[in-house]
Amino acid sequence: MNKEGISDKQGIAIISLFIIGSSIILATAGEAKKDLWIAIILSIIAAIPMILIYSRLLLIFPGHDLYGVLQIVFGEFIGKGISVLFIGFSFILGGLVLRVFGDFVNVASLTETPIIIPMLMIGTLCIWSVKEGIETIGRWGKFFLIGTAILIFIVSLLLISKMNINNLRPVLEEGIKPVFKGAFQAFTFPFTQLIVFSTIFTSRKKKSVYKVYIMGLLIGGLVLYVSSITDILVLGSNTASNVYFPTFETARRLSLGRVGERLEIVIAITLLLGGYIKVCICLLSTCNGIAKIFNFNDYRFIVTPIGLLIIDLSYFIHNSVMEKAEFASEIYPYYAIPFQIILPVIIWIAAEIKKKKIEIEA
Repeated sequence: MNKEGISDKQGIAIISLFIIGSSIILATAGEAKKDLWIAIILSIIAAIPMILIYSRLLLIFPGHDLYGVLQIVFGEFIGKGISVLFIGFSFILGGLVLRVFGDFVNVASLTETPIIIPMLMIGTLCIWSVKEGIETIGRWGKFFLIGTAILIFIVSLLLISKMNINNLRPVLEEGIKPVFKGAFQAFTFPFTQLIVFSTIFTSRKKKSVYKVYIMGLLIGGLVLYVSSITDILVLGSNTASNVYFPTFETARRLSLGRVGERLEIVIAITLLLGGYIKVCICLLSTCNGIAKIFNFNDYRFIVTPIGLLIIDLSYFIHNSVMEKAEFASEIYPYYAIPFQIILPVIIWIAAEIKKKKIEIEA
């Protein structure tokens, strides 16, 4: 594989945008309703041990991504077999995220346009970006993160007059169970989805890997937290949990100046940037894995066909926005457990044992 590299700042930006991605548009941790802010904090805390495991996987065998580690630890045959599982996970995740943004564009502005059109446009841009390499994605990621974070915080400040603190009261009115359920939703979507990065990153320095993952988690989590709590304060928990795109609905409450100029389009475009990065990473992970399995020297020549397959998948994966919302909240958290928790823990333990054996034999 051709070696590609990005700086720590670029890595942090990409991870942050990956977290923000589709989760800032959909209602993450929606089960917690007005206690959503507690659920997000709990989910970030719970995700930290898994993030440390993802980081450690890249440090046990420096210079190898997760696909390479799998072949070292389990051998070529079993390692490639497990790699197929992660390739499928990244591929399906890319289709799911692309569909979210296709629905978002279709609902937010292009209501009469067939949904395949915005998905084809976003997908084509992702194909071009991945063919250019992760360095290009990293450079753009820094600017996108700054713009997205600034806009979210500015919008939150401008909406202060429309916020009602009583929308957060009383705390734990429905008990702790909905909070834990909401925290579990946010834990699996988006925080532990960061396992995908272990399939495209390789380690250089120990401190650098932990720094990139943890800082990316905290920055992305903070932006998501501010956006989510703003939605609750402005819309109220009932409205925020019943609309498909609460952040966009919140932004529609904002007008500036006497002319009442709406900012929906600017905000919508900004929100799309995180999704663009997320689809790019999923596409890159899929192509990188396929290249590793078949021992290709470069992944770029398969990016276009794989990207078109993701676009195709995104079109057929759900029949409606309602079906997609139900899948995201009720099914995805359990579907993700093997890929984001069980397999990484097993691989980490096996890798530590393999490393010890290699050191003893040496």
